[in-house]
Amino acid sequence: MFPSKALLSIVLIALSAVDASPLRREAAPTLAFNARMNARASDANIADADRARAQAMINASFSKRAGSSSFSIASAVTAYTAQVGVGSPATQYTLLIDTGSSNTWVGANTPYTRTNTSVDTGNSVSVSYGSGRFSGEEYLDTVTLSSDLVITGQSIGVAKNAQGFNGVDGILGVGPTDLTQGTVSNVGLVPTVTDNLYSKGAIGTEALGVYFAPGGSAGELTFGGSDSSKTTSSVNYVPLTTTSPSSEYWGIDQSIAYGSSTILSATAGIVDTGTTLILIATDAFNKYQSATGATLDSNTGLLMITSDQYANLQTLNFNIGGTSYGLTPNGQIWPRSLNSDIGGSSNNIYLVVNDIGSNSGGGLDFINGYSFLQRFYSVFDTTNHQVGFATTSSTSAVSN
Repeated sequence: MFPSKALLSIVLIALSAVDASPLRREAAPTLAFNARMNARASDANIADADRARAQAMINASFSKRAGSSSFSIASAVTAYTAQVGVGSPATQYTLLIDTGSSNTWVGANTPYTRTNTSVDTGNSVSVSYGSGRFSGEEYLDTVTLSSDLVITGQSIGVAKNAQGFNGVDGILGVGPTDLTQGTVSNVGLVPTVTDNLYSKGAIGTEALGVYFAPGGSAGELTFGGSDSSKTTSSVNYVPLTTTSPSSEYWGIDQSIAYGSSTILSATAGIVDTGTTLILIATDAFNKYQSATGATLDSNTGLLMITSDQYANLQTLNFNIGGTSYGLTPNGQIWPRSLNSDIGGSSNNIYLVVNDIGSNSGGGLDFINGYSFLQRFYSVFDTTNHQVGFATTSSTSAVSN
């Protein structure tokens, strides 16, 4: 999700990709997970919800922005969630994992429980998202991600009003800190959970490793670096883009080719766990639809292909920093076991590539959502102003 206000763009001078890994600690502890279905508003299909989020990002006047430890996350079909404790003793909340926003908040469903660690700052908090919003009060409280990821005095929002969040309690915001600008009264920037873990010495690098598995399976977040047990290659890093508005988020530069034919020339976009699909500029989407022969399904908002068209589907290649990340034919389709969860027919084949809602050239021409991230490990590195990718055992899986 993304806030409606943010700050200054990060300007980078690095010009080439770097092959290196942040600090890591092996055998990182994990949290148990629970699958949550249909976490988004029930009155919009996933394509419409993703597009609303993307267009708000594009059109809003934004200007952004010791070891490692992991905890588990779970698929919510159109989002991933983690069990996060707040207070002492902790109340457990199911929070959406979001690299596209930076405020952490609770109370959309499970009420906030005050304990002796709860401090009401008296400040109000309000964040708007493409498919939802919340407003309420700011508290400082203890946030527990795992036994060795405990943050004292973390700013959290406690919702009095929340719209667009079904079956979840709020958001764990792990985007750039500048996205918190203007979201809390009487406060400039609000330190994120990652900021505080780093400043308190719980992690040695301010970086977040993200592992998702295809088909609605569980994943893992690693605070402080990457988890080499989840990758099958080294992590290749690229600097954050300097092109606005992508530079206000976890933005990168890339081009996309369907087979050997370029459908989107080198341009800026973002990597975002809060977006379900892979969204590309309208002109690129039209080329993709034409090349695949797909038709638009009105129920799901997704492109649909026949079995014969699937057999002829070519690899979708994402060129990022000189490295090609190939999304296989199976990686381009929605998990068929989850078709009914998005309003589709169990026998249909739906594509996860969709229209961002505007032509290329706007400064945010693609969003690599978790349909992409389910196939490639990703690292969001604040310390070194870069994003990294690696292959996993799921990169070429045929589980969909």
